[in-house]
Amino acid sequence: MILLLAAVTVACIGAAGVLGGYRINTTPSFALGLWRIDALTRDVRVGDTVFICPPAHLPAIKLARERLYLPAGLCEGGIAPLIKTVAALPGQTVSTKEGLAVIDSIRLSHSTVHKRDGQGRVLPGYGGGRIASGMVYVHSDYVASYDSRYFGPIPASGILGLAREVFTFQP
Repeated sequence: MILLLAAVTVACIGAAGVLGGYRINTTPSFALGLWRIDALTRDVRVGDTVFICPPAHLPAIKLARERLYLPAGLCEGGIAPLIKTVAALPGQTVSTKEGLAVIDSIRLSHSTVHKRDGQGRVLPGYGGGRIASGMVYVHSDYVASYDSRYFGPIPASGILGLAREVFTFQP
């Protein structure tokens, strides 16, 4: 009976967290800990840190899920929402020449595009181009982040809201 009560309590806390817009980040792309999804009541801007569901049908997203770069979650394809910073919006131009991401001729900090992952496997790469209407280019400063450098721009319609730290820590 005690175990059943504990299981029900944990399930209720988890449901309250999901329904209340809370998420636990366990990946190093952003601070580990508890985050909240705040409604985005305006147009998204460069510099916004957002929760976003990536499109599961993209080959680079499928590969990332298979290789466990992306954790399991409630987005399409069973992928957890990503926490990323919006680095470019429609109309801006991204280039990844010489292994660095450059947006409108300005180098994006912490944007080295790696050719291989930590296990030596080849990584996909986004070659660059003009960001199309309805799309966003997302990024994280974490050196091994799997972001638009690898899967390219993704639909802004996948944005769940702004990502706000509630209780986090850096490892």
